[in-house]
Amino acid sequence: MLKWVLIAIGGAFGSVLRYWFQGWVQRLAGSTFPFGTLAVNVTACFVIGLLGGFFAAHESIREEYRLGLTVGILGGYSTFSTFGIETFKLADNNEHSLAFLNVFVSCAAGLAAVWLGYRIAERWIGA
Repeated sequence: MLKWVLIAIGGAFGSVLRYWFQGWVQRLAGSTFPFGTLAVNVTACFVIGLLGGFFAAHESIREEYRLGLTVGILGGYSTFSTFGIETFKLADNNEHSLAFLNVFVSCAAGLAAVWLGYRIAERWIGA
């Protein structure tokens, strides 16, 4: 039960943090390029890398707290960090083909899904 509570609270905090940080960076950049989203994704990947290394060296940290930080806060902040750490682990385990496949399929399928969803909504709504 504790892990669910920590994930929920962490997710709420991470989502609000993402909204604030993304907007702040985007306003600073003053550009149409999504610098705010880029900054969120890169900082999330950096933090999950730090946590991954820390947790590997400190296995005594309870799973509930690990999940509260990674799935909760970072998941609410950016799921891109999960994509990053999973791809890193594949490459770190010398599964380079799978790491590349994950990057390629995730990006291609994600963009295709956005396109498909958008086109379906256009037809339903008539936009």
